[in-house]
Amino acid sequence: MRVAVVAHAGKTFGGGLLELRRVLEQHGVTEPLWYEVPKSRKAPKQVKRALEEGAELVFAWGGDGTVQRCIDVMAGSGTPLAICPAGTSNLFATNLGVPKDIEEAVAIGLGGARRRLDVGVLNGERFGVMAGVGFDAAMIRDADAGLKDAIGRLAYVWTGAKAIREEPFEAKIQVDGTTWFDDSASCILVGNVGNLFGGVQAFTDAKPDDGQLEIGVVTAEGLVQWARTLARTVVGTSEKSPFVQATRAKEITVKLDRKVLYELDGGDRTKVKTLEVEIEPGAIEVCVPAG
Repeated sequence: MRVAVVAHAGKTFGGGLLELRRVLEQHGVTEPLWYEVPKSRKAPKQVKRALEEGAELVFAWGGDGTVQRCIDVMAGSGTPLAICPAGTSNLFATNLGVPKDIEEAVAIGLGGARRRLDVGVLNGERFGVMAGVGFDAAMIRDADAGLKDAIGRLAYVWTGAKAIREEPFEAKIQVDGTTWFDDSASCILVGNVGNLFGGVQAFTDAKPDDGQLEIGVVTAEGLVQWARTLARTVVGTSEKSPFVQATRAKEITVKLDRKVLYELDGGDRTKVKTLEVEIEPGAIEVCVPAG
């Protein structure tokens, strides 16, 4: 089998890429196609090269940003994706049961089960975990500004406290062609999976192979309302909060009264006023633990 590795060179978890090479050799993969990138946004070009050179399995080494870039290219290709979680949160891998352990992740990639999963598409770009507008995007932007590398997940707590002060925006949301929300909001989340870091659930019943996306809108303003909302999220009852509305859809259109920052799978993007989101059912095959 022709195996390729697309690796974020800045990730050094568990002995880094030298250890990954050693483990692959132990499994008989002595000459993988090997591509290293300095940033996750450089990965798509190398993924395309791997597919053009006949890769039958692609390992993504990095965090959710690297995995998302691989998904964006590989969806619909028929080539399976294996994940070696080496980032801060690794939400996609965690939701699928892929551990942050090089030997186990390689074994799953080469000999585990394969599961066909949905992907979301936002303004033409695919994602595997979730997309967000407002509070979470601002939180991620600030955490990525050097702080995440220094203190890890605590960066999200610190920047989240700052992001609570962001001004709400007016949003009109259509789900499957029908107006579902038309009011002020401080955060909009569209999810393909349910769990956030630390086991916190944003969407309790989300499944990445049910042909639907979850959407949630938070209307909380100020410290007190956000504290109540986050407290419910931690105990897995966010949808019961008076400041949260949630539903499911295959197609979502979001129109905002001003340009607002958004994120995909933990990576911040530019500011926009309109978001078009849809589901691509069963678009990618991913290596997961057997059973």
